[in-house]
Order: sequence, then C-alpha cells, then structure tokens
Amino acid sequence: MSSNKPSGTDVATQPFLTIVIPAYNEERRLPGALDKITAYLDRQEYAAEVLVVENGSTDRTTEVAEEFAARVPYVQVLHSPTGKGAAVRKGMLAGRGKFLYMCDTDLAVPIEEVAKFLPPQLSDFDVAIASREAPGAQRYGEPFHRHLMGRVYNLIVQLVAVPGIQDTQCGFKCFTRRAARALFSAQVMSGFGFDVEVLFIARRWGYRIVEVPVHWYYGEGSSVKLLRDPLRMLGELWEVRRNGWRGLYDTPLEAETGGIK
Repeated sequence: MSSNKPSGTDVATQPFLTIVIPAYNEERRLPGALDKITAYLDRQEYAAEVLVVENGSTDRTTEVAEEFAARVPYVQVLHSPTGKGAAVRKGMLAGRGKFLYMCDTDLAVPIEEVAKFLPPQLSDFDVAIASREAPGAQRYGEPFHRHLMGRVYNLIVQLVAVPGIQDTQCGFKCFTRRAARALFSAQVMSGFGFDVEVLFIARRWGYRIVEVPVHWYYGEGSSVKLLRDPLRMLGELWEVRRNGWRGLYDTPLEAETGGIK
C-alpha cells in the first residue's frame, strides 16, 4: 500500500502531475489500477494527485474508490454527470497539477509509460496523446475486428475533423495545465466523442499536439459496445464538425479571460 512519501506525493504542494481516472461501474478493476498507480507514484520524486471521477455507476465503484482514498491522502473521489467526457472534464478542471494525464482503469497503457508524456522525456507540447499507430508503438492481444473498427473510425475522424492524427481514441492523454484549463472549459460533449472534440478545438486554437507511441494491451471489459456505440460515435463526430461550422469553438478562451494559468 502507498506510503505517500513527502518527496513524491506531498499534498501540501502543487502537484507536478494529476492523474484523472474516469470510472463507470469499475468496482472490479479500480482497486488493482489504484494499487499500480500509487505504487508507481510513490517511487517518483515529484508530487502527484489522483482524481477518481465516478460518473453514474450502479455498482460499488464509489464505495471502493472512497475506501482507497481514505487510506491514501493524495487520492480523491469526485462525481460527475454520466458520460466519459463529463467525467474527464470534471477531473481536468479540478486537477491542480502542472501536467494532467487522463488514464483508463484498464491500464491498457501501463502506468510506467506516463514518463513518456512528461519532461524530461517530452517537452514543448500542449497536448500529448497516446498512439497505437505512431512509429514504435506496439499492440498486444487485440482482436482483428476491434483493430479494423478502430482504423475505419479513425479514417472518418481524419476526413471530418482532425486530419493527420492517427489515433484519437486511446484513453491516455496528457495536457499542460494551461491547455487543460482552456480546452476542457470549451468542451461541450459528454460522450465518447469528447476526445475528437478536444483535439479539434486544440488544433483550431493552435495548440501543439504530439502523438506518443505506446505499448498497448487489449483487455476484456471495454465499455464500448460493438452494436450500439459506433453509430453514436459517428453521430458525435458529426456534431463536432457541425459545432465547428457554427463557430462554437472559434474564440480561444484565453482571449476571453485574459489568460488561463
């Protein structure tokens, strides 16, 4: 169990890193994920915080998260409306870190790979997204039909919204504090389409987006349903494009607020 050493995760200082974990009906996977994440953070020299954002679960996700948070001071439990996008937005706007990293409970990208998204390994970026397609990336155990579905969707995403980005849907992304505050304040979508929306806004506002090659491990238990969600995701993709045409994302929030820090 976490020791919460002051040199690594001192809750009295501004964290170097915030990890945001959206959690919907994750009572089974959440404890193991938190064990791995906190064990990793306790080995680091920087301060960190972990925000578990429960969003409408019908199982014991809240109880499991709160039991863990009671033992580890730098883990907090938040609640949001339903939808992964709503959960990530809540965590990103609540996080205090200099860098904010969204992380799925399946840890399909092992937590150790977070170092690839942070200085000194990565610098001069606003948004760093895990990519299963960038040179050097590796996929493990993914069924062919899942891979095919993802590539077809990405082709449509590139044609409609964010050309040149090879993998918008991997659930592991890192934002500078400045970018997170601006982008998630402008986000309006609460479903799976929020990934594309945030990247669409970031591209429109001139933020530097980099794709980080990762090792990604397929696991059962994905919340994406093959028969239902692809059509919903296509509908949300069209909504992003339509919002862009309507000018919803035209004005960077920094210009409106005098700067977000």
